[in-house]
Parts: sequence; C-alpha cells; structure tokens
Amino acid sequence: MGGIFGTIAVKSCVNDLFYGTDYNSHLGTKRAGLVTFDEEKGFCRSIHSLEKDYFRTKFEDELDSFSGNKGLGVISDTDPQPIIVNSHLGRYAVVTVARINNLNEIADELLKQRMHLSEMSANNINQTEMVALLINMGNTFVEGINNVYRKIEGSCSMLVLTEDGIIAARDFLGRTPLVIGRKEGAYAVSSESSSFPNLEFQPVRDVGPGEIVRLRADGMEVLQGPMRHEQICSFLWVYYGFPSSSYEGINVEEVRERNGKRMGQEDDTEADLVCGIPDSGVGMALGYAEGRGIPYKRAVLKYTPTWPRSFTPSNQERRSLVAKMKLIPNRAVLEGQRVVFCDDSIVRGTQLRDNVKSFFEYGAKEVHGRISCPPLVYGCPFIGFTNSKSDMELITRRVIGDFEGDASKNLEKYASDDTPEYRRMVDEIARRLGLTTVKFMKLDTLLESIGMPKCKVCTHCFDGSSYCHEHDNDED
Repeated sequence: MGGIFGTIAVKSCVNDLFYGTDYNSHLGTKRAGLVTFDEEKGFCRSIHSLEKDYFRTKFEDELDSFSGNKGLGVISDTDPQPIIVNSHLGRYAVVTVARINNLNEIADELLKQRMHLSEMSANNINQTEMVALLINMGNTFVEGINNVYRKIEGSCSMLVLTEDGIIAARDFLGRTPLVIGRKEGAYAVSSESSSFPNLEFQPVRDVGPGEIVRLRADGMEVLQGPMRHEQICSFLWVYYGFPSSSYEGINVEEVRERNGKRMGQEDDTEADLVCGIPDSGVGMALGYAEGRGIPYKRAVLKYTPTWPRSFTPSNQERRSLVAKMKLIPNRAVLEGQRVVFCDDSIVRGTQLRDNVKSFFEYGAKEVHGRISCPPLVYGCPFIGFTNSKSDMELITRRVIGDFEGDASKNLEKYASDDTPEYRRMVDEIARRLGLTTVKFMKLDTLLESIGMPKCKVCTHCFDGSSYCHEHDNDED
C-alpha cells in the first residue's frame, strides 16, 4: 500500500519529517524517500531501498544534509519517490499512495502529446511521475489534481511540496486516508495518525474524499471541498492500520476488539485459551477472550529484535521463510490445550498452514482459527494490500477452481455466508490448512464494528461490491 507524511513549520522540520515518516514504515516494504525545501538551497531529496534494511538505518546518517521548514516523506510499495518537478506551476515535489491500473494507457496518451517519461525503474513506468505529468496539464494545482482524479482507474492520494506550502489531496473516493495534525508553529499531514503523539501534534481532522487542502506553518486553507461519496478501505482497520491510529475518528484497536468480542459472544466452540497472531490479530484475540469468557494467552510470540513487521523481502519463498522465523510458539502454553487463534485474514494460506502445523507439533490438542474479516474472494483493484500478483493466488479462488472447474464461477455464492457453497469452501479451507475448525467474521459484523455505513466503506475484496461512478462525485 504505502504511507506518506508531510510537515511545515516556522523552524526546521527535518526531525519531525524523519520520525513522522518512520511511523508510516509498517505500510510499505520496497522504498522510502525524503525531500525538503529550503529557500536558499532549494530541494534536497534522497531515496533508498527498504528490501534489505529499515527506514531509520537508511536515512539517519544523511539527515544533516537536509534543511528547510517544510518537507515530505514516503514509504512506498511501488516506485521510487519523491519526484521533483520544474513546471509552469513552479518547482514542486510530489509523493503518492496510489494504484493506477491504466498506467500504460495514460502513458501512451501522453507520449502521443510529445510528453516524456524519464523516471523509469526496471523498465517500468513510475506512477508518481505520471501523476506529476497529469498535474502539470492543469492551469493550477487544483485543476491538475482533478485531472489526476479524472484520468486514473484505481486510487491516488498525494502530497505536493510547493514553495508556498504543502498541498494534501486525498483519493477521489477516500480509499486511503490522510489525517491533519497541528502543534504550535507547525502542521503535519499523514497516512497514519499514530505518527502524531510522540511528535506532539494533535489530530485536527481527516482530509475528506477528493478534498484538496493547502497547509502553511500558520494555517490551513481548503482549496477544494470534500466530495459526496466515500469508499474508505475496510482492510485498514482489519490489517494495515497501526493499533493507535484512527481513520474517520474511528480507532483501529477499538474496531479489532469489538470485532473479536462479537465473534466470541456468538461462538460455541469449547476451548481452553485464545491467542492472537502478532501483530494485527492481537486486538481481535483480546476482544474474543472477553466475549467468549476464556483466557487470553501469548501462545505465539513475534521476535521483534530482528524481525520487525516492515522487513518483508520481495521474493515469495524468502518472504514465507521470514514470516515463519518471526513467530515463535510457546510449548508451555500450547501443550495439551484446545487453542483458538485469531488472525486478520487468510490470503494464500501458506504462512497460516505452517503456524497451525507448529501449534500441533508443540502439543496443542485442537487448533481453531478465527479470522477478523470475511474470506477474500475478490482481488482488490483499488489498493495493493497484498503481494498477490493474481486473484488465483487467493486460497478461496484455488478452492473454488477445484470445486467448479473455473476459479471465477459462482463467486457471489461463495462470498455470501448463508449459502451451501460458502460453508463448503470454509470447511475445505480448514482441511487444507490443518485446522480443527475455522470461522470468518461476517461482513455485517465487521461493518458494525467499524461503525460506518456500508455505502461509505469499500468491501470489494469480500463481496465484489464497490462504488463504480468514480467521476460522478459531487462536492458536498
């Protein structure tokens, strides 16, 4: 997915920029970048790979080379960023959290207009540069950003560092969040509100869907008001979000605990203890323990000193090995016990199958999986929230393919939790993963836990639904 952070202050912003960007590290695994603007020195930019190291170790030694009172940072799952531009709009830098599905089509259109693309990485088009080119086609930044909204298929939130402040623009349907914070003499905007407390920023408000805001050190100016429709990604609360973050004023950890409590209250499975798969399964497990009335115990622990969440190799085989190395089962807690474990989701199932096997090897009598969202039946066309290259990598689609002879057949039946097809698929997932039982959160329960109406939350990966009229979004 990726995360972005920007800050502007009456004095140097470098330390806030460095740590604020670092607090978005859990959102991406490929690259990171920083850019500052100094009235005398101009723009200073640095970009590093995160595939073999962590954000802080990459940038810490070069912080003294940055100067200025405003800057942007990005943790990217896609292309090298930030992009620095000199155009008729002036000098500026841009960072994005985006998934642009029609990248090649837009590139072909721009090349026909004799525009050029220079930021090529491994022969791939840099989608942030593409966003900059589309911005440049406007007479103003607002007009250019709306050009991005009109042209792309997918989603795009962005921060633009100009000589006259920072412009924050949230995706047209608000699929990815941007939160504004303030402290004396400074403003900040971030993908994650969890970046604010230790830097002494107080959350002000979320940027609305399609809204465009300019931040200066002494104030905030709305350049374009929020749009009428919203489709914020439900998976932010399920998996991506840091527990202390809030989106639309709704805290991630509270949603996970509410989710787990509801499932625990409705579950009649006999068990001795519940544990959470770190990190994103822990909140659900705490709620489940309360709702079911059984103790929460740390039957599996994450080895944090050398395996932080942000370290995720691009190679799938090595990624699976790292996933296994991170988690250490505790035999003293597992042996002879009927165990319920809570996890955020099941994508391929490879890692989970290994976890289940190790639980039994360490003495568990029964292993029951409880998942905090419905089965992932549809791939996401809006946000790159998994490393899957194809919908067919999803365990649900492999099961459906084996049942139907066509992995895309009768998907609506398998996505509905009251059908024989759904129950058969869930039982087969349990069998393939070696689970005693598995249960998934019902979509209605997840939405109740989030506390937003379905029309404002994107649930496409669960039920195939999404608001399609992306360019028919009137201002409020």
